[in-house]
Amino acid sequence: MSPTRTPIWEAIARTLTKDIGAGHYAPGDKLPTEAALAIRFGVNRHTVRRALAQLAEDGLVLPRRGAGVFVQGRPTDYRLGQRVRFHQNLAANGQLASRQVLSLTTRPCDKGEAAALGLAPGDPVHAFEGVSLADAQPIALFLSVFPADRLAALPPALRAEPSVTRALAACGVADYVRQSTRLTAVLATPTQAIHLRLREGAPLLRSVAVNTDIAGRPVEFGTTWFAGDRITLTLGPDAPQRGVE
Repeated sequence: MSPTRTPIWEAIARTLTKDIGAGHYAPGDKLPTEAALAIRFGVNRHTVRRALAQLAEDGLVLPRRGAGVFVQGRPTDYRLGQRVRFHQNLAANGQLASRQVLSLTTRPCDKGEAAALGLAPGDPVHAFEGVSLADAQPIALFLSVFPADRLAALPPALRAEPSVTRALAACGVADYVRQSTRLTAVLATPTQAIHLRLREGAPLLRSVAVNTDIAGRPVEFGTTWFAGDRITLTLGPDAPQRGVE
C-alpha cells in the first residue's frame, strides 16, 4: 500500500504556522492575500482558503470581512525544565501569562493520584483546574492535585492569587522542582475543545508531571493538555530565575 499523503491544504497550514512561529508575521500583521498565497504554493484559492480556515479554527489568525486575514497569536515556546514556572516561561517568550480558574475543590484522591503523591487512596487532596493563556489566547488546560493534609491553607491562597508558586510559598513550600514528566499525544475531547477554542479531535500534547519540594516530598501531581498547534515544548536546562510565577 502506498503511504497516505498529507492534504495540500494541511501542508500549507503547517507552513504558515511555522512562518508565524518564526516571527515572519507578528501578531496584528495581515497575511498575504489568497491570490498571493495561491501563487506561492502553486494551488488554487479554494485550497488556500481551507488552510486559512484551519489557522482560524486553531486561533492563530482572525479573518476580517473585506479587510483580510490577520495574525492573532503565535506558537508559544515553552521550556520544560526542572523548575517550570508558567509566568516566567511566557515572559521569556515576550508574552503575557494569565489563568482562568475552572474549579478548586477538596476531594478524596484516586489510586493514580495517591501513588504520585505518596498518599493512600481516598486521602484528601486539593484539585485545581483551569485554563492557561498567553496574550489572552488559551494554550493549555491543567489539573493540579495537592496533598490536602499537608497544604491545608492552599485553596484560599489560590483563590487570592491563582499562582501555584506563590500559593505553595504561602503554605511553607519555598521552592519545588519537577521530579518526572511524561508526554503523550492525544486528541481533544469536546469539552477540551470548547475551553481551548479548538475543533474536537485537534492534536494535544499531554504532560503528566510530579513536583517535589527540595526534600524530595511530592507537593503537586499535575496534568496539562497543551494545544498542539499553539505551543512548542522544549526540554533542556532551566533558564536563570528572574522571579517566580
